[in-house]
Order: sequence, then C-alpha cells, then structure tokens
Amino acid sequence: MNVSIIILAAGASSRMGAPKQLLLIDGKTLIKRICETAMDTTCYPIVTVLGANRNLIRQETERMPITIIDNPQWEKGMSSSIKMGLAGAYMTEKEIEAAIFLTVDMPYVNAELINKMIEKAKSDDNIEVVACKYDNQIGIPVLFKRSLFTDLLELTGDEGAKKVVMKNKDKTALIDFPEGKLDLDTIDEYRNFVSNYNSN
Repeated sequence: MNVSIIILAAGASSRMGAPKQLLLIDGKTLIKRICETAMDTTCYPIVTVLGANRNLIRQETERMPITIIDNPQWEKGMSSSIKMGLAGAYMTEKEIEAAIFLTVDMPYVNAELINKMIEKAKSDDNIEVVACKYDNQIGIPVLFKRSLFTDLLELTGDEGAKKVVMKNKDKTALIDFPEGKLDLDTIDEYRNFVSNYNSN
C-alpha cells in the first residue's frame, strides 16, 4: 500500500506563545523529531505543511527528503492545511492509496505506531479509516484511504479530519494509543513534559 504522511505544522501556536514547532526535546525541535519519525517508516511522500513562522521552521526541514508546502491561507483554519497537504502529496506521487495525518505536538508518536496503523488498514478492505484512541477520544494520528480524500477536500474553515472520521465510524478501525492524550499546547504542558522526560 502506497501511504503518504502529511504533517500539519502551519499553526501559530497562539496558546504556547512561541512556535511550538521549534521547541526542543533532547536537543531536537518538534518539527525535526516528527519528520525523522516519518522518515523511519516506508511512507512516501512525506509532506510538511507550513504557514505561520514558515521561514524559521523551514530551516529545520529544508535538508530533509520531504516535500514542503507553504499554506498562505493557514489562518483560515485546519481544513486549508489538510487540502494543501493532500495536494502536495498528489503532486509528488500520483499513486497514493492512503494518507496519514500527523501534528508536531504529540511527542510519543513513533514509527511503530504508524506501521501498526498501516498494517491495520491493509488487513481489511472494508476499513477506510484507522484512527487512534486515547482518553475516550478518537483522534490523530489518523489514516484515510484514498476513497475518502474527496470528503477531506470538502472540509471548510476550522473543520478538522475528525468530521470525516465520525461520518465513517462504521468503516473505522481504532488503535489504542494512551500516550496520545498528551499534546503540547501550552508552555506549562511543555515544561512538565520535558521535566518528566529528562527524569526518566
């Protein structure tokens, strides 16, 4: 199965007060960590969608074998980045059968999880979505097969991919990912994570 990874990294990190893409864990920025995680899989192409602070963030990724897409409409919401990411993936590789969406602020996402999602998608032709489950929520990382790309392209404003997941619950498989409940949205969450990470 030809699977693309689309990293949604266009947001302004308004709650963080600084570009979260450039926060450091173990001496690496979050954007670099998630790109390297994607590169540890067999997925191709890897597309990173940038928007706010794109010139700074691009410096972290420009030497990597990934497709970088600038989203000039990032302020219009998540849907614009989803569309730009799919367009970038298709421009790079026409034969994509599925796409996995990632963000930079989930530090426990790893290649093993991504590979598990792909295997689940391949195991049953009736599965159109593979999403992660944590804290009684369904969320990203999430994989969509090509049949749902049109639905993703019809999202508007700040609608995220979850709308398409909920519309197709009967075709969705779930992967337990309890660590997914942690996403780094505020500076306190980041500091707490780094403190715990460094003490382990």
